Amino acid sequence: MTDIFKLSDRVRLLPVVYGSGNFSQAIRKQLLGSQCDCLAVCLPPEFQSTVEAGIEKLPYITLSCLPEKEDVFSYVPIDPCQPTIMGLRIAMQEGIPRAFVDRSVAEYQVRRFDFPDTFALRKLSMETFCAGFLPAIPKPERDDQADLRAKWIAYRLHSLEVDHSRIVCICSILDWPWIKRAFDEREAYSKPEALDSTPRLWGLEPNTLFFALSEFPYITYLYEKNREELRSDKDLSVDGVKEIILKARDLFLEKRKGRYHNLNASTLQIYLQYLRNLSLMENRLTPDLYTLGSTARQIGGDVFSLAVIEAAREYPFQSQYPEMETMSLGIEKASIDDEHVVTMKNRLSETAYEWRNLNLKVEPDPEKQDQWRYTWNPYGQCSWPPEDDRIESFHTHVREQSKLLLSSDLARSEKFTSSVKDGIDMRETLRNWHTGDIYVQEIPPSKGKVEIVVFLFEMEPDPKKYSWCQTWFAEHQEESTLCFFATSFGDKLIGPGIAQATYGGCMMIFPPRPIPNIWEDPRLYHSSTLEEKLLEGAFFHSRERHVTVVSPNLPPVAWKQLARFYKKRIIHIPLKRFSHQTIEKIRCFHVLNGKEIRSFASRFIGE
Repeated sequence: MTDIFKLSDRVRLLPVVYGSGNFSQAIRKQLLGSQCDCLAVCLPPEFQSTVEAGIEKLPYITLSCLPEKEDVFSYVPIDPCQPTIMGLRIAMQEGIPRAFVDRSVAEYQVRRFDFPDTFALRKLSMETFCAGFLPAIPKPERDDQADLRAKWIAYRLHSLEVDHSRIVCICSILDWPWIKRAFDEREAYSKPEALDSTPRLWGLEPNTLFFALSEFPYITYLYEKNREELRSDKDLSVDGVKEIILKARDLFLEKRKGRYHNLNASTLQIYLQYLRNLSLMENRLTPDLYTLGSTARQIGGDVFSLAVIEAAREYPFQSQYPEMETMSLGIEKASIDDEHVVTMKNRLSETAYEWRNLNLKVEPDPEKQDQWRYTWNPYGQCSWPPEDDRIESFHTHVREQSKLLLSSDLARSEKFTSSVKDGIDMRETLRNWHTGDIYVQEIPPSKGKVEIVVFLFEMEPDPKKYSWCQTWFAEHQEESTLCFFATSFGDKLIGPGIAQATYGGCMMIFPPRPIPNIWEDPRLYHSSTLEEKLLEGAFFHSRERHVTVVSPNLPPVAWKQLARFYKKRIIHIPLKRFSHQTIEKIRCFHVLNGKEIRSFASRFIGE
């Protein structure tokens, strides 16, 4: 088979897609499996000293920056997942001579192109991948920068043939055909441009590594970690995404502090399938950061999405050289200090990116929370209307369930004659199967109503955890009177005049009517715990005989005794009848410091 990368008996090209970890692995395999006596890379020679100095500092990430004109820099990221950096790193450790053969230019022109996903290299060879992409490579205009660079690189490769017999040149896949044409035809070249400055090596702020690294920072960390431990990184581009998700789940659980979550094995499997399908819809084989964050938001909300992004950006190795002067990198911009912002051009990035916004509710800094806590008006409290509608809808559903339970107690069965009435009674029909008779069920209208529903989300709740006990009155006739115990809203402020709390239990009275605060009412003295005080308030104020109690377990003897004392009857509905997601949405609620806060509260309260 003909080697399509071979230029001559002494020179071989290795075209790559810059910024691809998969191509980095292919380059490493090619170099370690060949007898190379000179490695040529498509970077100008003025970068050689700083780039190789940065490689010596790996896994600490640095930038080799060359000033072009006022407040404009071109730079080479010393990224271990860059194919060019990988090749230089292998050559340095193997003692192979290096040559920087690109043409020096006073002002570098950035190229942008839509490349196929390089994850395909898992099943394809470099030759097959590059040959398939060859028809899509645009031809450079005559005497533009890309054309002049290709001719100069071809000349430099001819020059290296004098001293070396096995030369490998790593170049961009966009330059590959034109370097080959210039090499074969020995086209005329233009000399490099004169430069007024030299590159300088900079460190990088850890929280801005996203804009310098080609892979997620955490995946880059896993590559370096496996390299140190001499472990295989063949499938790390996929396994690294799974590692990020698992790490994000741990961060998510730490923030939830033991509360229920739905991030079990089956949910994560659905998440991974959804992530794969959405990536395929975007013509990708592996997900980008936006896809990771947006799908995580739909699975676990803003908190989980933030945990995924936080896990993806972690790179523990970036604290090894604290003495280096650092810069903060952004989207084609960098901040050298608080006031000096410059334009940045990456010489090892040719992929066209699309920057998209993902609106997430970020947890505020402790300093802001202290400021909001200081300005909180203790005499103004109100609820968030969308959460009122949610809990009222759930309350209505529970009351309907209670009515069905009351009716089922009065149901009776009889033999089928001329009408099925309220349906066939399967249990009674099977019990009398030997007779051949069919039994139907008649459910008469329920006697009595349910005025009060009590929700207890935990058995034996901790008074220290649920220290806030309150009674809220309805703002209109469609709302219930609400008595509850919950976590202190002052512990978690998420916005100016906006706090978040969690119900431990609540009692709802509908139709609404004013009642004394049950937590201060001296008439309720037969109970000592939070849940018993709430139940006693329900039994005391209920005008109906039946009180619905939704709780995780069956009512204990103490609750039944309390109900008999007030001549009431408990209708118990197990909490597990409702999904955990529904219960969690009901339990978490927000407290606003006045009705005027409702005009902007949606900016801080997640969906």
